[in-house]
Amino acid sequence: MTSTSRPGAGRPGEGRPGEADPILSVRGLVSGYDGSRVLHDVDLDLPEGGVLALLGRNGVGKSTLVSTVMGLVRPMKGSITVAGQEVAGARPDRIARLGVGLVPQGRRVFAPLTLAEHLDIADRAGRKGDWTKDRVLELLPRLGERLKNRGDQLSGGEQQMLAIARALLTNPTVLLLDEPSDGLAPSVVHQVADVVHEVCNAGMSVLIVEQNLRLALSVADRVVVMQKGAVRWDVPVDEFRRDRAKAEELLGI
Repeated sequence: MTSTSRPGAGRPGEGRPGEADPILSVRGLVSGYDGSRVLHDVDLDLPEGGVLALLGRNGVGKSTLVSTVMGLVRPMKGSITVAGQEVAGARPDRIARLGVGLVPQGRRVFAPLTLAEHLDIADRAGRKGDWTKDRVLELLPRLGERLKNRGDQLSGGEQQMLAIARALLTNPTVLLLDEPSDGLAPSVVHQVADVVHEVCNAGMSVLIVEQNLRLALSVADRVVVMQKGAVRWDVPVDEFRRDRAKAEELLGI
């Protein structure tokens, strides 16, 4: 897949020319922890078949947004729809059954389980579809060599690929990737980019939270930048690249 810019940079839902209908839509989302607000009236759209990069400095609410979409954090206000169905406040298992898969920050691999056991659990729990264990292992062949190894015997890169494999086995239509390059060697970061391209070619839509700007811009069609819990900039990748002054202002790059 090659990155393509989409003309127009209006607010979410305004029907940007040539852009597909959103598979994931967030409106007026307020969320946080223990009564403290982290997200403030967040709006964003992930078009069907698109890749949206969610950028921002540490602590601006990116992971809170992903967790709220996945149902791991209950929103205080606002709407989240997946393929037109309201899911704000729904349980994570219902959201997963509607086709949302999560690759969490930090991988969250179970140390005592073998790689094969991780895949078996995801395969049994997920929706049935084109992403089978054979297809996942074809995409990520290194995992096939490590099936008998426990989670704590895998390298960081192998754990990240396992986290991606688990999510793919649920056969999502929307894949949420939260900091997938965190702590990985450059060669593994390239693998992550290849995987994103592959799943998009297969028709999946991807929301990627990423600090590695090179990775984010290599896979995304559109960029959303958050600051202090709110969306400050929502533009095609090409426009983001052109306005270096604004990128530096919001991201400190």
